[in-house]
Amino acid sequence: MSAPRVAVVGATGAVGTTMLSILREREFPAAAIVPFASPRSAGRELDGASEPVRPLAEGADVTGFDLALFSAGSGVSGEWAPRFAAAGALVIDNSSRWRMDPEVPLVVPEVNPGAAAAHPKGIVANPNCTMMQMVVALAPLHAEAELERVVLSSYQSTSGTGIGAMEELRDQSHAILHEMDPPAPEVYPHPIAFNVIPQVETFKDGDDYTTEERKVIAETRKVMGLPDLRISATCARVPVLNCHSESVNVQTRADLAPERARELLAAAPGVEVRDDPPAGVYPTATEAAGRDEVLVGRIRRDPSNERTLNLWIVGDNLRKGAALNAVQIAELALERGLLPARTAA
Repeated sequence: MSAPRVAVVGATGAVGTTMLSILREREFPAAAIVPFASPRSAGRELDGASEPVRPLAEGADVTGFDLALFSAGSGVSGEWAPRFAAAGALVIDNSSRWRMDPEVPLVVPEVNPGAAAAHPKGIVANPNCTMMQMVVALAPLHAEAELERVVLSSYQSTSGTGIGAMEELRDQSHAILHEMDPPAPEVYPHPIAFNVIPQVETFKDGDDYTTEERKVIAETRKVMGLPDLRISATCARVPVLNCHSESVNVQTRADLAPERARELLAAAPGVEVRDDPPAGVYPTATEAAGRDEVLVGRIRRDPSNERTLNLWIVGDNLRKGAALNAVQIAELALERGLLPARTAA
């Protein structure tokens, strides 16, 4: 087909602007890249876009697109993704709205690229950022030794919540460092500066796990194709602007030596091994920022349990954890001829 016309919905947000940047960096062969956002952003000029921001409001013209990259929240996606799909676009959605829909594939190109082929609703879902960087590292280990159990502890940056959360961290930190009273928290339930909050997203009635932790559990099983995988997660918010860090404890069916795990990960797509702790070489958030690769280090045996390894995994949650994966799915769809024939609304 000819070069596709691409819509970016939620183009002014942290992930949306990163999508525009990555489309440009990777020289995605688009005939046009059209940004959509709320009416208050209408007319804004954005780097990487072919025209000013169009308002996403009733009456908006969503016809004429082959691809629509969404990063505008579950509510917007629930309403507008089917409209773009009905108008002939393949929608790649970054929200949680469609991820567990049995008719919507949940795709990480390094792990389950074939899943993208079946998308009866015209929608492909982008997974949760926390589990996404983890499964990129787990997939080669599973292929070699089969996963039995996974325990995740995550240390998640404020960019995962959005621009407002990053500003809250900056404002509170500035006040404390200048011996002033910090502004009261608005985004998080507690101050985030110089603090660790053992809650990412919300608790539903009767559930001791947060919605983020439930996403990690369910989405890992779906992407890995392991519906019975034993997995648990504890997700915390830390005073870091960007990049999520994770401690992952992995038990496999067959024994897997740390040395072999390093070999597998070093050869895996989208992974870089950084593992020489005595020399101070291991992944950090500042090192991962702006990187497309998932960084893995501190690979070692768990002496308390058989056939079990500990890993330290760090990734840029705005890039691989969100925008980059969406663009990779778009590249995959273009390469494999998965874009639908464009139709009139």
